[in-house]
Amino acid sequence: MCVLPFFLREFHVHLAIRLFINLILTVSFYLILTTGEVSLAHVVMMGAGAYGSALLTTDLGWPVWVAIPMAGLIAAGTGRLIHFPLVRMTGFGFFIGSYAAGEAIRLMWMRVRTPFGGVRGLINIPPPEMPLVAGLPAIDFRQAIPYYFLTMGIMLASLYAMYRIDKSRIGMAFRVIHTDPPLADSIGINVNRYRTLAFVIACFFAGIAGALLAHNIRAIDPYDFSMTEMIYLLIWAIVGGITTFWGPVIGVTTMTAVFEGARPLVAWRPLLFGAILIAFLLFMPTGLEGVPARGRTLFRRLQSRLRGE
Repeated sequence: MCVLPFFLREFHVHLAIRLFINLILTVSFYLILTTGEVSLAHVVMMGAGAYGSALLTTDLGWPVWVAIPMAGLIAAGTGRLIHFPLVRMTGFGFFIGSYAAGEAIRLMWMRVRTPFGGVRGLINIPPPEMPLVAGLPAIDFRQAIPYYFLTMGIMLASLYAMYRIDKSRIGMAFRVIHTDPPLADSIGINVNRYRTLAFVIACFFAGIAGALLAHNIRAIDPYDFSMTEMIYLLIWAIVGGITTFWGPVIGVTTMTAVFEGARPLVAWRPLLFGAILIAFLLFMPTGLEGVPARGRTLFRRLQSRLRGE
């Protein structure tokens, strides 16, 4: 990945940057899924981070290096606020409640012109600036390659942190809650507290992804965080699989390639993506991450037939 941008056109470097941002977003969404809940507000939480970082840097003049982690905290705080009523809901109720909460926030961005810019959003969002160091040249993060390495570094650090959480006792508690909430409660796991924790942690990393997006494209509006983007996120998770940490990584990488390959068929892409989603739900419910296990099963069956067993 370190030498790749030097051999790519600028368009493909920007595509890789967007892939890194989407990797953070999708894996953070996986943390919520491990508790058995599906949030339709996750892309809006990404927007909370994007708006937060944009306002901190444009209106308050904060450095981008401070605004990016603060964007994560803003998204986490927003997630905690909306999860307070949602924690009392489960299943379909949580699904619809999260959609309503996310749309309420997005409509606020559309209706309030100060400071959110209304439907036009925010423009002239500054890129990061590297302080001058004696003997070292300044780095211009307005260029694609420097921003590529910045995003890659934050993406790798974020994925490592989420991987450690997933493999920790906290991550195990999340999965126990998904499997059997009453059992989890009976062995001393506070179900509501851990669901809230998963939601807030996921929102924090979604906010980081939003800040990286805002300082890359340097202009955002409420339509960047619409239900269409949330549907793409669901497709990435379902195609990759949601039973292991690496499923969402596989899903977003694969579907990014499919999305770009289908660019000449722009009018047909919704139909194509819908067909892919239905096909995976019907024939590969475990996603691409389940292909090796399914292949081994088919191979063993074939061996048994050849042996006449």
